[in-house]
Amino acid sequence: MEKGFLPICRQDMEERGWKQLDFVYVTGDAYVDHPSFGHAIITRILEANGYKVGIISQPDWKDKDSIAIYGEPRLGFLVSGGNMDSMVNHYSVSKKRRQNDAFTPGGVMGKRPDYATVVYCNLIRQTYKKTPIIIGGIEASLRRMAHYDYWSNKLKRSILLDSGADIISYGMGERSIVEIAEALDSGMAVEDITYIDGTVCKVKSLDSVYDAILLESWDELKEDKLNYARSFYKQYCNTDPFSGKRLVEPYSDHLYVVQNPPAKPLSQSEMDRVYSLPYMRTYHPSYEELGGVPAIEEVKYSLISNRGCFGGCSFCALTFHQGRIIQTRSHESLISEAKQFIWDKDFKGYIHDVGGPTANFRAPACEKQLTKGACPNKQCLFPQPCKNMKVDHKDYLKLLRKLRELPNVKKVFIRSGIRFDYLIADKDDTFFQELCEHHVSGQLKVAPEHVADPVLQMMGKPENSVYQAFTKKYKQINEKLGKKQFLVPYLMSSHPGSTMKEAVQLAEYLRDLGYMPEQVQDFYPTPSTISTCMYYTEVDPRTMKPVYVPKNPHEKAMQRALIQYRNPKNYDLVLEALKKADRMDLVGFDKHCLIRPRQDKRFGGQGQQRKAEPQKNVSKKKKAIRNVHKKKAK
Repeated sequence: MEKGFLPICRQDMEERGWKQLDFVYVTGDAYVDHPSFGHAIITRILEANGYKVGIISQPDWKDKDSIAIYGEPRLGFLVSGGNMDSMVNHYSVSKKRRQNDAFTPGGVMGKRPDYATVVYCNLIRQTYKKTPIIIGGIEASLRRMAHYDYWSNKLKRSILLDSGADIISYGMGERSIVEIAEALDSGMAVEDITYIDGTVCKVKSLDSVYDAILLESWDELKEDKLNYARSFYKQYCNTDPFSGKRLVEPYSDHLYVVQNPPAKPLSQSEMDRVYSLPYMRTYHPSYEELGGVPAIEEVKYSLISNRGCFGGCSFCALTFHQGRIIQTRSHESLISEAKQFIWDKDFKGYIHDVGGPTANFRAPACEKQLTKGACPNKQCLFPQPCKNMKVDHKDYLKLLRKLRELPNVKKVFIRSGIRFDYLIADKDDTFFQELCEHHVSGQLKVAPEHVADPVLQMMGKPENSVYQAFTKKYKQINEKLGKKQFLVPYLMSSHPGSTMKEAVQLAEYLRDLGYMPEQVQDFYPTPSTISTCMYYTEVDPRTMKPVYVPKNPHEKAMQRALIQYRNPKNYDLVLEALKKADRMDLVGFDKHCLIRPRQDKRFGGQGQQRKAEPQKNVSKKKKAIRNVHKKKAK
């Protein structure tokens, strides 16, 4: 294995003495050789297994020659849209074009096409009609079966069909990509590679497909949204590598998309090997004059300690991509990686993060998951923690202590998210105390997402009382430590289940907290989440019961404005929302009101926020209305 970056052009390939590559990896991101980037992991694993790999980063999709700079690869093309779905990368939830792309040199927007995976594959097919194409990454993984596409507001076929690719390597892909490479290298035709776990393929007949669940056909999905909800839930219940069944989605009598069960989770030694490969840990030097690649800044001095998540939030696609079984790296592996950057000339003494999808998960939820998998119809933490779940922060605590003791390290932060309901379920407060003492810098970011229990129920999040217990304990521990540290809650507006009543309830919570978030996350329907299925079908696929879904852009704007009700620009929307919710008792002058009446000329006639007047100015009628709503909320 040669030290250095992989080839990015024909000259690089020839300098290595290679006449032909085994694989050409086409990506929508800039080439960053760091294990936080999917293309780096997959290419380094193939290299470690003896394959010659070159990278084409952000090719000009209007020029078919841009895909042919190496000539035809011996075994095939690997294609990924990048570390993010290209549509999420390009557009905000309001479908407005974003201004910057952190995965492009200089942060420039527009260096990849919409639906990048499909476009790149079609570009390859213009020149290489029969060369195998394997697609992977988050975009292909979460669009592997028929899916609702928010940006076109349509149901789309499996990306395997629209792209013209041969195989999808879904999930993290370390196991499946090696098996695919070995099969191709042995001379097997790509259409015969239909058996590998963690892959999706297409077949003309079901004669050789066994032990499979037949999903609703493409025609049935188009015919009735409820059919899509049923199909989605079958997929959701088969995302586990131990219990998941093979799934078949019919498109015609001669075309079927077959999803094989997920690949088995990596063992700790396998995870360690993946992260010990000879990454350069930065972007390709050719990007230097363009300003570098902004995305490296967040991960350059961070450590990925785990993958997978048994939290099961409805709006998160991790269940479909990384799965619910936690996989971890050893302390030795993580400390070895940290020692690579703590002597870096730019290292300031701060390890930015030690975590993964959920930082404080360092083991599977229970022993059973290691042999039988996660329960298909139950969640580990929702609606209450499972009695079989092990709650233990000791291993994570030992790891953090070791990292704090390394030379040149001043502070070790945890930024990838603490699961507060898991933390509060731990009867041993040692980790909680050390978290506050050593790993928080004034503010700890947590994700209650909402405060109204009906919305939390749809989100798959614990009821609000759990978060309140966490905030109380956080405050007590910080007071004991003599620290003035705060919680910054991530909140979401317009999630399925949120009526204007629940949106107002969230605004009242923020009023009582004395906090107005600078940014608000409006619910974003991304592919392959339960919440997106709810958004499209207006039913909960788990129960098939109807769900209220705020879809009208104006209503969504009102719900978002309520969270930032203090912003004068939101006054009209907040007033309209309060009228719609029949909560005009919250328009007035006392401390319980959200906004002031506009017509009051003493306050500039614009309803600006001012110091509350004495309680005596509140009418008895408004007090009575407010008391009724308080009782209902309780």
